[in-house]
Amino acid sequence: MQILLISRCPPYPLHLGDRLIVYHLADELSARGHEIDLLAFYDRDEDSTPEAQAAYAPMFRHVELIHERPRRLSDYLTRLLRRSARFPRRADAAWSPALWRAVEHSLEANAYDAALVFGGISVYEYVHVLGSLPAIITPYESYSLYLKRVIAARQGGIIAHIQTRAQRWLARAYERFMFTPYQRVVVVSAQDRDELLSINPQLRVDVIPNGIDLAYFQPETIEREPATLLFTGNYEYAPNIDAALLLARDVLPLVRLKIPDAKLWLVGNAPAPEMQALASDHVLVTGRVDDVRPYLARATLFACPLRFGAGIKNKVLEALAMGCPVLASPLSVDGIAASDGQEVALAAPDAFADRAVQLLQDDSLRAALAMRGRALIETHYSWARVADAYEALFREIGA
Repeated sequence: MQILLISRCPPYPLHLGDRLIVYHLADELSARGHEIDLLAFYDRDEDSTPEAQAAYAPMFRHVELIHERPRRLSDYLTRLLRRSARFPRRADAAWSPALWRAVEHSLEANAYDAALVFGGISVYEYVHVLGSLPAIITPYESYSLYLKRVIAARQGGIIAHIQTRAQRWLARAYERFMFTPYQRVVVVSAQDRDELLSINPQLRVDVIPNGIDLAYFQPETIEREPATLLFTGNYEYAPNIDAALLLARDVLPLVRLKIPDAKLWLVGNAPAPEMQALASDHVLVTGRVDDVRPYLARATLFACPLRFGAGIKNKVLEALAMGCPVLASPLSVDGIAASDGQEVALAAPDAFADRAVQLLQDDSLRAALAMRGRALIETHYSWARVADAYEALFREIGA
């Protein structure tokens, strides 16, 4: 099968979680003999380096990266209010004429069987240039659901609250129309699917969760550090900063009242200044690391008290795959078929400290969670299963 992949981002670097699905899905599909051409936006200098492209170029027959032009609020409002402009029909009407022309050239040079459009508002507009080519769009998550949860978590002051409500109104308006021409819409969790269907019940939405590289993320037999909580993430993402600060400021002090030697590791890219200010002899803030596995192998407990966000949490999948016992807020396991007391322990953020103490003091419960968590990943969350699901959709839309 020949596939045209239009993506809101390149497949690399992988510390940016939205790139995992592009990278691993393309890797699986190309290994099965599918020929894939990649047209992708980029907005970071590191994205366009030869070193970054070398990490994924072998998966693709052709790669073309196009710098993404920033869009203004007036761009969104103009397109929303002018219904005829919502789906451009020529390059000079698109937000990115360069990507439009790249799609045209690819279609002229190749006989594709299907197109996969990865992303939401930045890439939905290319449906008309694709013509009759069967196409799937994967927005990954519902942005309106994300903003709904930001509002519920009461992030920021009154001005920020008003701005978020306005953003959500705009997001819902776009999610009401922008996926309608596509044969299938794919998201990573049932919660994202339900949000999209509440906005537009006519959409044909499938849920395909992310996977895990089972060979890379494997349990290790080394001894774990005592009473050590771990949270990983890309801290350019606001929900991760919020969770890290909650752990350091609220959860850990309560845990240390009962377990004085308890520690917290905050691992990942771009820690916020307020996180770095909390570093101490019992709070480790690492910044970006080349490999999170040593931390997942040594921590006593993976603690994920996310209070807002959408989509699936790759960090939780990785912890489960590594056999690191997981304590999570219910929102943190969206898209993951894990049950409280079976594969994970669940607790609301305001009850997190008490549940953490219980788990840190119960070796047998942690061992059982670790064993069942790894089994869940092996059964349901391989990238091979993800590729199987996409192949099935390609067959359906091409029939």
